[in-house]
Amino acid sequence: MIDLTAALAENPLIAILRGLAPENARPVSDVLFDAGFRIIEVPLNSPDPLESIAQIVAKHGAQAIVGAGTVLTTDQVGAVADAGGRIIVSPNMNPDVGRAAVARGLYWCPGVMTPSEAFTALDIGASVLKFFPAEMVPPAAIAAMRAVLPADAVVAAVGGITPDTMASYHAAGVDGYGLGSALFKPSYTLDDIDRRARAFTSVLEELG
Repeated sequence: MIDLTAALAENPLIAILRGLAPENARPVSDVLFDAGFRIIEVPLNSPDPLESIAQIVAKHGAQAIVGAGTVLTTDQVGAVADAGGRIIVSPNMNPDVGRAAVARGLYWCPGVMTPSEAFTALDIGASVLKFFPAEMVPPAAIAAMRAVLPADAVVAAVGGITPDTMASYHAAGVDGYGLGSALFKPSYTLDDIDRRARAFTSVLEELG
């Protein structure tokens, strides 16, 4: 079973499938997996997100990291784990959520914006520091933060990331990119999603 380090090394793009309906979970995840994505999150404010997570895990769980976004409570951590999810992504840095995720052996990815939040999250056991919203944390700010964070800290930029903005975040030292509406909306066709996914992977290839 793939681990988070290997998944990020294979493809550092994180698919955020907000609004995904369970009946579309497998076809959408198939398109993304075929395009090279290895990390998929279904935000919990989507329709029946645990069912979607379970379906994606059943299809791709051995070769991709699947889990939930917008995880706000410890009860939700348990529900995601019970559905087979392995990654817990939050918009905020809630220590109780972090401890619950770590206790279940899950990858915890809290939203942070300040050095204090980042270092506290790392102390608890965060696997990835999610700088969110990236529109409010420009590349220069992440580069400055990188100078004081541990060298092995994993940093992802999430929020407003497009193929055109990836290069500047890459230069700032970002390890991963969370992709929302630029990649997926419930209204997009599978062809739309495939085209958008491959636009991102094409930039990755150029960045090297």
